[in-house]
Amino acid sequence: MQPLDGEKLRNELRLWLESNWDPNASLIEWRSKLAESGWGMPTWPSQWFGKDLSLVFNPIVDEEFARINAVTVARSGIRLLAAATILEHGNDSQKSRYLRRILTGEDTWCQLFSEPGSGSDLAGAITRADFDGSQWIINGQKVWTTSAHHADYGLLLARTDWEAPKHDGLSYFVIDMHQTGVNVHPLKQMNGHASFNQVFFTDAVVAPEDQVDRIGNGWKVAMTTLMHERRSADTLRSVHRDRDLEGRIYDEERDETATVMEPYKWYPQRAGRVDLVFERAIETGKIDDPVVRQAIAELMIKARTAEWTARRARAAQQQGRPQGPEGSLGKLAASHVARQASKVHTMISGSDSMLGDEDGPLAGLIAEILISVPATSIAGGTDEIQRNIIAERVLGMPKEPRMDTGPFRDVMKNPGPAAP
Repeated sequence: MQPLDGEKLRNELRLWLESNWDPNASLIEWRSKLAESGWGMPTWPSQWFGKDLSLVFNPIVDEEFARINAVTVARSGIRLLAAATILEHGNDSQKSRYLRRILTGEDTWCQLFSEPGSGSDLAGAITRADFDGSQWIINGQKVWTTSAHHADYGLLLARTDWEAPKHDGLSYFVIDMHQTGVNVHPLKQMNGHASFNQVFFTDAVVAPEDQVDRIGNGWKVAMTTLMHERRSADTLRSVHRDRDLEGRIYDEERDETATVMEPYKWYPQRAGRVDLVFERAIETGKIDDPVVRQAIAELMIKARTAEWTARRARAAQQQGRPQGPEGSLGKLAASHVARQASKVHTMISGSDSMLGDEDGPLAGLIAEILISVPATSIAGGTDEIQRNIIAERVLGMPKEPRMDTGPFRDVMKNPGPAAP
């Protein structure tokens, strides 16, 4: 039963943590206990490792874990997107097989949506899934797949019907990334990192029990995944704990962070690092430049507005209201903030902002910001896609003329796996 108020919840959780928290336990042992108790994800259903709590109680739970430096369940990477999607669309067997191991961190995940031939047109996917009577056979290519190089499972959107209109011919699967039919190739980025990968499928297989929701409903399932991704755009962060904390659980968490979170360590830079602006302006004396001051003011206005939009989205979520335009508005706002932050960092550092490594400002961090920021306008749905969503679904403007109606087989498309 849900606590009557926040203080009752706080006291109940505090007592449980005091009785169970052990920094010398193994990471999996502790997270398994969290999953079974429901305190790891208390807003999940009690049937599936939660406590049926409202989202409004999340801050209290987070405060109590932070108070004693208690480790939480695994929340990094694509894991929670996979969990949210399986919770909403998966069957009981899938929930039993995957949710607990997501929380314990035993399995890592990736998202297999984008393709090189369809750009931002997710519904134009041509990776094929053909049923041979006993299993699904997957052929095609995905790209920009973060963490595919160490993922255990992937969230796969593939085409199962070439006669249906493009949105209706897609289906959603969980695919084993360790099989021989899956080949992953890292892509080197201009900021020096290699978070993304291209993934090739050659007669890879998916068992029928790993089909998520019904055949042809893949677009709806994918929208659930993207909704959660946009809600959390640029909030993914590494765990930063005092490195002096002692205990087996902290050592294992640090090891996990160094591997699982490695692809995401540049994400704060792609968001623009607004937090560095005032300190840098003061250090360099540019705080006294009226033009720079005006640019900083514009940045802070955009940043605060984006923050309020995000809070509005969280408040709506906590009240159980359906997802509104806040996801796309917030995603687009994040792009504007990042670009303005990049401009301000350039105004502050001047030509030195182009220097990387130890020669550049903040040991090359400013240069990394400048070449990472463009990703914000692409990842999780491009700015153009967000503007279309806002125009059509919020402002009620007419939809763009479509040239891709009718059977997908007949729609003009870039080269790829041929239709059957």
